[in-house]
Amino acid sequence: MERIDKLLASTGRWSRKEVKDLIRQGRVLAGGVPVARPEEKLDPAVALTVDGAAVDCSPFVYVMLHKPAGLLSATEDKNQPTVLDLLPLELRRRGLFPVGRLDKDTTGLLLLTDDGPLAHRLLSPKKHVDKVYLARVDGHVDGEDVRALADGMVLAGGLRCLPAGLEPLGDGSVCRVTLREGKYHQVKRMLAARGKPVLELHRLSMGSLALDEGLEAGKWRFLTACERARLKEMEDAP
Repeated sequence: MERIDKLLASTGRWSRKEVKDLIRQGRVLAGGVPVARPEEKLDPAVALTVDGAAVDCSPFVYVMLHKPAGLLSATEDKNQPTVLDLLPLELRRRGLFPVGRLDKDTTGLLLLTDDGPLAHRLLSPKKHVDKVYLARVDGHVDGEDVRALADGMVLAGGLRCLPAGLEPLGDGSVCRVTLREGKYHQVKRMLAARGKPVLELHRLSMGSLALDEGLEAGKWRFLTACERARLKEMEDAP
């Protein structure tokens, strides 16, 4: 049981003051009955509506974003636009943040949420959640490159990488890279070390969560119930 004003304000769509005004105007209904006081508590099984529209008061929000190039994977920046700028104000108010980061010029799947515990566990090095990328390189990857990544590369400065998957596509100027970790600029650094610098990089998936092929660059959508369930399975995996 939660206070109705707190529940509505937690969606990010209204401030606590705005919620009180909505209730006073009779625009908030719980189970079809007008809410009389902001401090009333709501049974989770009871439908809550504002102006006749159902309100989702789930404790956390999960958003799939098709990140375009040119945006920072950050919550805010004084000088440059971030991925949060693509979201409506009500979602930005909720305090969403990216789960992991994509470089400014990297495109593709980015998960945004306000579920800190889930994000922490998905990014934990112990989880080894696969991240799959599509890379276009200057040159052509070959069998020696495949073996080098599979053996676990040691980069400049002594950074040791876990074994990674590399699958040449077509003539080898495009390849699929699968990581089990997420070190800084890792795909670019590994392929550059093989003499095949990355020209374009695009993330296809993270664990069970794959980028919706129908989602255009710069667009977003909420995760489906099935996708959220699979995220939970990833979170709970040993």
